[in-house]
Amino acid sequence: MTPGIGHNGGPGIGSGFRAHCWNVARRELLGARLPVEIVRMQVRRARQLGLDYKTYAGVRATTGRDLIAFLYSSNGLGVFRNGQRVAAPQADRIAISAASPHLGCAPRLAPEALAAQINAVSGRGLAPFGSSWTAMRDEMKCWLKQQGLPGDAVLMIGETAHEREMMEAGGLAGFVTGQAFFAGVADAVR
Repeated sequence: MTPGIGHNGGPGIGSGFRAHCWNVARRELLGARLPVEIVRMQVRRARQLGLDYKTYAGVRATTGRDLIAFLYSSNGLGVFRNGQRVAAPQADRIAISAASPHLGCAPRLAPEALAAQINAVSGRGLAPFGSSWTAMRDEMKCWLKQQGLPGDAVLMIGETAHEREMMEAGGLAGFVTGQAFFAGVADAVR
C-alpha cells in the first residue's frame, strides 16, 4: 500500500530499523550544533538589529536569510491618531537598529508624517481591516517589489491579528509585537 497525498515518506508505525534510522536522522537534523564562531556572529547581528538571540536565530533558521528591514506598523509604534508623536524610547531604538526601517500605517493616518519621525525608508498605508487574503498578499508583494526587498528578510513589528495576517499573506520573515520588541523581549512568530 502506497502512502497518500501529503505523506512525508517517513516510516510507518512498527517498521523497526527503518523507524530507528528515521528518528536518528531527525534528531541529528533538529539538534545540529553550530560552530561557536557562527553563534558569536549571530549574537552580534541580533544585537545590531535590536533583537534577542532566540528571536533572531529562530527567524534565521526558518527563512535561511538575514534580516535586512523591519516594517513597523503604526499600532506597533503606539501611534493611533494624526499628529501623535512616536515615543522617544521607540524612536531611539529604531535609530540604532541596523535594519532599514519601513512604516505601514493604519488607513486613517498620514504615512508621510509618521515615516519622517522614524526616518523610514518608505511609508505607506496598510490594507484596511476586512481586506481579503488575496488583496493583502498582492498589496504586500507590490510594496516589497517597489522597495527591492525579499519578503523573507523583512520582520514586521505590529500589534494586531490583522497585521499578523498581512505578514503571513506577504510572506514576511516573521512577526513581533511592538510591546515585546520595544521592551527588548521579542519572540518572533512565523
